[in-house]
Amino acid sequence: MSRPIIGVSENILKIRDVINHIANTGLNTVICGESGVGKEVVAQSLYQKSSRNGKPFVKVNCAALPDGLLESELFGYEKGAFTGADRKTRGKFELADKGVLMLDEIGDMSLPLQAKLLHVLQGGAFAPLGSEKEVKTDTWVIAATNHELEREIAEGRFREDLYYRLNIIKIYIQPLRERPEDIPYLVDYYLKEYSLLFNSDDIIQPSDTVIDELTKYHWPGNVRELQNILKRMLVLGDAENILAEMHQRPGTDSDSPNGSQSPGHTTGYSGILDFNGKDSPDKPSFSLKKIRKAVLDRVEKEVISHVLGKTGWNRSKATKILKISYKTLLYKISDLGIVPPQKRE
Repeated sequence: MSRPIIGVSENILKIRDVINHIANTGLNTVICGESGVGKEVVAQSLYQKSSRNGKPFVKVNCAALPDGLLESELFGYEKGAFTGADRKTRGKFELADKGVLMLDEIGDMSLPLQAKLLHVLQGGAFAPLGSEKEVKTDTWVIAATNHELEREIAEGRFREDLYYRLNIIKIYIQPLRERPEDIPYLVDYYLKEYSLLFNSDDIIQPSDTVIDELTKYHWPGNVRELQNILKRMLVLGDAENILAEMHQRPGTDSDSPNGSQSPGHTTGYSGILDFNGKDSPDKPSFSLKKIRKAVLDRVEKEVISHVLGKTGWNRSKATKILKISYKTLLYKISDLGIVPPQKRE
């Protein structure tokens, strides 16, 4: 079951209206917005409201795979098409026939692969790798991107003809900082969801002060960051310190409008990056993306550690609470350096 589109801002109301108008048209759609704003939620809503909702909804992250793998993922391949192709495999276009194919991060697709995608959109058919026989497909393509595709076209990184083939309908989701009136509704919705997720006896009712602080924060990670903050508040029950830490993050100043940083203000980088080494802000390797990953890793470590402690390190129970696979949990435990309490020094 897909999540509802939460909010009362003009942007959200307009998005709901557009969805109601186009859901049954099957017109190719591009959903734009910063990372974490909820582009997949909008795509799922389009799918649920369409006549295709009984057919497959297939998602492909175009940024997650190199070109060769992405091509075989989209179009499939015949046995022997390349080394390791030991059986015939259907591609996502074929699997999504009569349904929806969401191409996430379409702006990261290479130009050669863009040309092949354009061919499919124009003719409604494709040939799997290693095959000369074309496969017909009736697939509603919904693309999503955090890139400004118009700029990508101007700089030669995105095909203009593909853009116009995809961009019949364009839906733009504003960043969370531009629609603060949505935050109380998002907080209420996710706290109820996470209370069930973590088997909490009571649903937290945040104070007006907490809501005010959440509303004033500039949310560089958008709704995804808000979700992580609410999980921490629910699990750790320390809203005051969590809010204080939020306002110490890079690029944040609770006393400056829009999260701008006042001159001479020192943010709480320590513990996230080693500024005495290669990650110093004056070095080429420094990046906001790296900071965000470090912060999210720390959040995940705290939440997973808490859940493991709550279950007595019963990994099977923990996977059910966290809604992740056993394999993913083991990877997280190793990658984040989580150890049982008795093994801590």
